[in-house]
Amino acid sequence: MVSKKKKKFSSGEGAKYISRRAALRKLQVSLREFRRLCILKGIYPREPRNRKKAQKGDTGIKTLYHIKDIQFLLHEPIIWKLRDIKTGSKKIAKARALKDYEKIHKFNNSYPVLKLDHIVKERYPTFIDALRDLDDCLTLCFLFSTFPSMKHIPRDQSQLCRRLTTEFMHYIIEAGVLRKVFVSIKGYYYQAEIKGQTVTWIVPHHFSFEPQNRAEVDFKLMSIFVEFYIVMLGFVNFRLYHSLNLHYPPKFPSLSATNIEKQLVDEDVFVSERVAALNYSIAKNSNDIVEEDVAIDDFCNEDDPEKLAEAKKEAESIENLKTLFKGLKFFLNREVPREPIVFMLRCFGGEVSWDKLLFVGATFDENDESITHQIVDRPSVDNKYTSRYYVQPQWIFDSINNRELMPVKKYFMGEILPPHLSPFTNKGLTDIYMPLEERALHDPTLLEEIHKKDKEAEDSEKNDIAENNDDDHIDESESDIESAEELQENDTKKKLSVAPGKVTKEDPQQKGKEARQEYRLREKMVKNKHKRLYKSMMQNKLERKKEIWLLRKKRRLHEEAKNEKNQKS
Repeated sequence: MVSKKKKKFSSGEGAKYISRRAALRKLQVSLREFRRLCILKGIYPREPRNRKKAQKGDTGIKTLYHIKDIQFLLHEPIIWKLRDIKTGSKKIAKARALKDYEKIHKFNNSYPVLKLDHIVKERYPTFIDALRDLDDCLTLCFLFSTFPSMKHIPRDQSQLCRRLTTEFMHYIIEAGVLRKVFVSIKGYYYQAEIKGQTVTWIVPHHFSFEPQNRAEVDFKLMSIFVEFYIVMLGFVNFRLYHSLNLHYPPKFPSLSATNIEKQLVDEDVFVSERVAALNYSIAKNSNDIVEEDVAIDDFCNEDDPEKLAEAKKEAESIENLKTLFKGLKFFLNREVPREPIVFMLRCFGGEVSWDKLLFVGATFDENDESITHQIVDRPSVDNKYTSRYYVQPQWIFDSINNRELMPVKKYFMGEILPPHLSPFTNKGLTDIYMPLEERALHDPTLLEEIHKKDKEAEDSEKNDIAENNDDDHIDESESDIESAEELQENDTKKKLSVAPGKVTKEDPQQKGKEARQEYRLREKMVKNKHKRLYKSMMQNKLERKKEIWLLRKKRRLHEEAKNEKNQKS
């Protein structure tokens, strides 16, 4: 019996992948619908091991997808909903062309609505999975919350982003889970620890929106991501609020329904309302059970007592961090960015207010004698109160990152601020440049020791210069005495019968040569399939070393210029 001849590319790499054009024919959707479908379902192009076989002998570069992902999309109910939306849009367009207003009203009422609840449950089967993927969701939602009404973005989408992000910030305040903060030219970086998961997101600076001259960013594509993230963040907020016995959706006392139309026109109105909402506590339920934090006890699974002591120390520092600004009252000047400052101070128990004539939501006036700190970002103030400190906003950031109140002397109004260091250091990389101030951040005693050594070196240099001129004639007599003593010691050594052993010194050049030879032998043991990865790792290591060298050189030149300036002055 003659066996049937096997077709080429029917198995192996050729049967695993499918091109985008073939996927569109298989699913019977347009490219626009396919992109939306892939974003919502979390399906992305794949890179095959052998592109020529995966493309069935074609040498060009195509966008390839895994065949199983496309087969799963065949049974997705969203495809049928997209087709219903397509036919509904065609019916409305036809009725509008015929000016049949009765049919337009009928089709608009029965227009299909796309629901993404089942996709969120499918992509995140557990709540912890959703928290692990919350970084991009929050960053994009905070970005869209700053956008006005734009061409390719639905008006209610940016409004919903604003509400959901405000709700999330209120949860962070009530739970006290904020851990690290940092400000850069990109915006404000925040890191929180929610249910054991580290969540990091960026909030952009609040500037008036300027439309782009060129279409460099595809806002329509980003809007599809936000469409999914809005549903996801709504689920997450609901679970987080109920875990803290909070009523959801929260009712903000400063937000009123009469200002909604004004908010769409004037962006400053909404920002004032949102910041005012952060300054109020939200309502709690009376019957629900609150999840309590479990304290670390001695009956832990850790066998190492040092790790247990470190865990206890970390837990104590976190408890102190939660009440860092408790009992302190802050007043913000008008030039200070209010939203991030209010958010951070409220997270750690501080009371905040501002000028009630400028913005709504103020809780106390500037002439209140119980104010402990006034946040100022200008060189001088006309009316000063002796009962409070006038500090710059960086004092708040540095105090939170150090988990203790920093000395206010370095942050007074008009002072040159210390370097604002990022707390998001990569602990896995050892060969990274770490400035002196950052090392002192991890080890506070290090900076004091370095300053002491510098002072001692300067004092010794001054003493040496002063004593050299006076002790020239003494050196000659001392050298004669030392030579005589050496002759006497040599005579006594010759009389001894047992000669002491000599310590042979290792040749550093020979030792380095042997180490390099051993290293080359270890490199030859790397397998062929791992050699490309090894080369890229070594290349990255060399680039990091070069970057460290350049940064150290830059720091040295800066210090030398600074010293020359001080000497001239």
